[in-house]
Amino acid sequence: MVEVGNLIQEPIVLALLVLVFGLLLGLGIGRINKQILMTAGIGDTVEGTAFERTARSIGTSTVALIARVTSWFIYGVTILTAIHISGLFDAPAFWVRVAEFVPRLFIAVLVLIAGFILADKAELAVSERLKDIKLPEVGVLPLVVKYSVLYISLLIALGQVGVNTTALLVLLTVYVFGVVLIGGLAFKDFLASAAAGMYLLLNHPYGIGDEVRIGGRQGIVQEMTVMTTRIENEEEEYILPNRLVFEEGIARMRN
Repeated sequence: MVEVGNLIQEPIVLALLVLVFGLLLGLGIGRINKQILMTAGIGDTVEGTAFERTARSIGTSTVALIARVTSWFIYGVTILTAIHISGLFDAPAFWVRVAEFVPRLFIAVLVLIAGFILADKAELAVSERLKDIKLPEVGVLPLVVKYSVLYISLLIALGQVGVNTTALLVLLTVYVFGVVLIGGLAFKDFLASAAAGMYLLLNHPYGIGDEVRIGGRQGIVQEMTVMTTRIENEEEEYILPNRLVFEEGIARMRN
C-alpha cells in the first residue's frame, strides 16, 4: 500500500491538491472582498456612473466585478502553480516571467477599472459644478476631464504590463498642449464673461429686481451669476453672458 506521505509527494497529486485549495481560496477571498467593498460604501460611491450602469446591463456590478477580478487572479496563480508543480511544462525562464507578469496584469486591470470609475465621477462632478453656467462652450469641459483621466489610467495600466508608453506620453503632451491652445481660443468668451461677472458682482451696478436695458433687450433682472445675467419682461426671457453686458452697455431704468 502506498503511504499517504508518498502519495502527496507525487507531482500530479500535489498539483491537484494545490488546484483545489486555490480554487476554494479564490472563491472565499472574492466573497470576502465583495463584503468589504460593500461595507466600505464603494457601491454607493460608484452609483450613477456610466461604468456602474454598464456593469448592471450585463448582470453584475462594479463591486462584484472587482471582487471577481481578485478571485480570477487567485485562480490564475493557482492554475499556473499547479502546472509548474506537475512538471507538465518545465521551463524555468518562462515561470520567472510569469511570476513577474501576473501581479502586474492584476494591478493593470484594477487601475483600468478605477480609471473608468474616477473618470465618470469626475465628469459628474464637473457637470454639477457647471450646471448653472448657461454657455454652450461649457458642455465640453466634463468630457475633456473624463477622457483625460481615462488616458492617464491607460498609460499607467500599459506601463504595468511592460508596454513602452513613450509614444503615448508624447501624444499626451501634444494632447495637453492642444487642450490649452484650443481651450484658450474656444473659451475666450467664457473667460471674458467670468471676468465681467466678477466685476459686476463686486461693484453691483444693478441688482435683482432692477429694470435694465442691455443692448436692445429690456426687462427686470431675475438672476446674476459669475457667468450670466438673466432678465425677463412680460413677453421674453433673456440669459445674457456677462461679456455682452460690458460690450453692449447697461441702462438702468428709473421708476
